[in-house]
This record gives sequence, C-alpha cells and structure tokens, in this order.
Amino acid sequence: MLDLPVAKGQLDASYRQAPHNVEAEQALLGAILVNNEAFYRVSDFLKPEHFYEPIHARVFELCSSLVRAGKIATPVTLKTFLPADLDVAGLSGPRYLARLAAEATTVINSEDYGRAIYDLSVRRELIRIGEEIVTDAYDAPVEASPQEQIEEAEKRLYAIAETGRYDGGFLRFGEALREAVDMASNAYQRDGHLSGIASGLDDLDHQMGGLQPSDLIILAGRPAMGKTSLATNIAYNIAASYRGETQPDGAVKNLSGGIVGFFSLEMSAEQLATRILAEQTEIPSYKVRRGDISESEFSKLAAAAQTMQVVPLYIDDTGGISIAQLVARARRLKRQRGLDFMVVDYLQLLTGSSKSSSQGRVQEITEITTGLKALAKELRVPIMALSQLSRQVESRDDKRPQLSDLRESGSIEQDADVVMFVFREEYYLKSREPKPGTEEWFKWEADMKACEGTAEVIIGKQRHGPTGTVKVQFEAQFTRFSNLAQPDHFPEPR
Repeated sequence: MLDLPVAKGQLDASYRQAPHNVEAEQALLGAILVNNEAFYRVSDFLKPEHFYEPIHARVFELCSSLVRAGKIATPVTLKTFLPADLDVAGLSGPRYLARLAAEATTVINSEDYGRAIYDLSVRRELIRIGEEIVTDAYDAPVEASPQEQIEEAEKRLYAIAETGRYDGGFLRFGEALREAVDMASNAYQRDGHLSGIASGLDDLDHQMGGLQPSDLIILAGRPAMGKTSLATNIAYNIAASYRGETQPDGAVKNLSGGIVGFFSLEMSAEQLATRILAEQTEIPSYKVRRGDISESEFSKLAAAAQTMQVVPLYIDDTGGISIAQLVARARRLKRQRGLDFMVVDYLQLLTGSSKSSSQGRVQEITEITTGLKALAKELRVPIMALSQLSRQVESRDDKRPQLSDLRESGSIEQDADVVMFVFREEYYLKSREPKPGTEEWFKWEADMKACEGTAEVIIGKQRHGPTGTVKVQFEAQFTRFSNLAQPDHFPEPR
C-alpha cells in the first residue's frame, strides 16, 4: 500500500497524530471497486466523513452515489469524477484507483475493515470533543454555568454513540421470535403473569400486562383529577417493590419492581415526598405540612421515613428544563444508578430547542414527544409523561376525556404507545348539588354514593392491548390510588 502524506488540517506527526489506518481504508475501497457487494456490507454505518484521508472520503462518496443510483463503481467509471490534475503520492487519479483495486481485500473481510475505520473515526471525534471541552472551560462566558457545559458535553458524546452505530440493521425473524417467546416465558413465571413492570394497581396491570419497556405512556387529566397523585403512587409502588439479583457477569437482573426516575417540573422534591409519606402513613398531607400531628403520628412518620429512605426513587425537581437536558440526565441516571421506569410531570412544562420554539408551540411539543419516545426505546424503559387537557372537556355534559381533548394532541396521540385519562365523577357532582329535600337531590345523593371514593382510569389508546375503563379507589385526604374492592372478590358469607 502507498504511504500518503498527512492530510491538511490534521494533527502534526511531530506532535501526536490522530488515530487512523490508511491501509484499512485502501483495502476497503479496493474491495468495493472490485466487487460492489462490499459496499452493502458497510453502507449501514460507514459514511465518507469517517475516512481519515480526504481522497478516500471522496472515493467512497463517489462509490456510494454510483451504487445507489444502480450503476457500477469501478476505477473506469470513477475516474471521470476526479480532478484531472489529482496527484496522490506521485500517482494520477486513474492510476491510484487502479492500484487500490489491484491490492484489494476480499469482500468477506470488508465489514471488519469498515468497523475498524468507523471506530478510529469515533476516537478522532472523541479527541476533538475533548479539546473543545477544554477550550470552552478556559474561555467560558460569564453567564455560562459549568452544569450547562457538562450537559452539552454529554449531548455531544451521546450523539457520537447513536450516530452510525453498526449494531443495528435487520434482525432475523427467528431471533425476534425467540425474544418474544422469552418475554412470554418470563411473564408466565412472574407473579401476576405480567410481561411488563407491575404498577401496583391490579386491574390496570391486567388490562395492560404491566408497563412495557420502550413504551411512551401519556397520563392526562384536567386539574384536580389526581394525575400527579396517580403517577406518584405508581412510581413509589414500583420503587418499593424493587428486587434485583446480581448475575455471574456482574449485571443486575431485575426480579420485580424497578429503579425509578421522577422529573418533577411543577412540584418540589419535598412536596412529592410529603405526598408519599401521607399515602404510606395514612396521615393527611395538609396535617403533615401544618405540623398538626400528634406525637404518635410523628413517630409513625419517622418510622415510615426510615423504611422509605432506601427506596430507589430518584427525583429531579429542576423547573423549565429542555428535552435535551432531560435526555442527558436520564442517560446519566441509567448509567450511574440504573433505571427501569421514568415519570415526567408534566409534558407542557418541558421546552424544546430554540429552533422548534421559533416554529410554534405545536412543533415544540412534537419535538418533545418524539424525543421522549426515542429515549424510551434507547433506554428500554417505560416512560410515563403527564399531560394537560384542553378546556373543551368542561363544555360537555359528559366530562369523561377523549383523545381529541389532549392539548397539541396531534403529536402526543401519534407518538404515545398508551394514552390514559384520569377521571373522577365525584369532583364534578359535588359542585352540582341541588336543593336539599327535592327529588333531584335524592337522585344526586344516590349518584354521589355510587361514585364516592372512586376514580376511573380510561385507556383511550393502547398499541398492544384493548382500550377500556378501569375503576380504582381514590382517597383524597391521603392522595392515594389503590385497588378497588370488587363485590365478586369478597369472601363468601358463612
């Protein structure tokens, strides 16, 4: 193989040359020129910019254009696209192409050479990012915080990790089938026969099969319906039931429950903790906040807090973060602590990029929901994002929400795998009390008793299961959702 001069703009050899392998680039390009089948073995992940030598990047780009146009890429068809005065280590363009073809590797090895070229390109990009991080740290403007620089660095690093990966592509149906059977086997052996993570609400789990990995679950409702309470209850149920088993290779196998990340953009971490304490101790949260509790109740709180502090529930209560910041923090949590389930409270408080913001709120929400769905797939965890509903619900006689009630509904409905609504008829009936003693009042009283302490979780969309309504119990003073005791589940009277 020919020794090529260091490309202009790259590191000086007297200092430290960037990692590269010119011979591998030459061998791969030669293989493609001899047999275009070699191109298809690397086209999935390899791009012209991954080559170290500019002339090699140009040759690969030309080969790519010709092959994708249904033409043959050979030294003869390529030479007309190269400059007539091109000089490569003393050879003209046509002669250099002929030399590449003469010293080509086999088609079988082309993928290995392509991976070597790609890996070296990643290392060069890491060096570039590292240098930029150092420069930015030295020359940072006054208003830039170190945290912003860290998140920007993480964003760049993950962009490298996700761009051009060569572990994707088609999966044999047999392999996909094996994964499906394994999932069914695990569900059969697990308590409750669920393929996903148990939410702690049995009827909801039965309807959904648990919370499925990679799903984006939208939980929506009007104010005061209890959507934050439901999400908090589910998050705590999952974290409290977490059981992991360390495998021989050091990996931790999840036996039940999971590690939970909770992005609370509206409430503080302390407010969330108060809600969970109230739910677990059955002491109303307003009494906890006021300090209006007895000595025995305080002892109960302290004992519950002692038990709960080991629960793997992580809360980020930073307000107004962007989808890019949320993605970076979720990845960091997954890497450092593990992550099995994630909650975002709530969707409309996230911001998109400046570009999508300038195009309008609908475009910004589209970017956010698309980003959350992509994150769920990447981390292979269910993500529950809370969402507001439009006011048009209030103008109907039947206040039960529908998919069309979602604010900026197009992208939310499209990207979500599951859309659930929380509805409490009791809330609306309370405000419509007729005059006591009238016939309407007695009917109203009967309706109130029928729905008292209950709520409906309406599944409006589900990709892998039925839609429908699940009734649950709701105790407002403890902000707690729990399983509703069904009459047919009571023991037989003796």
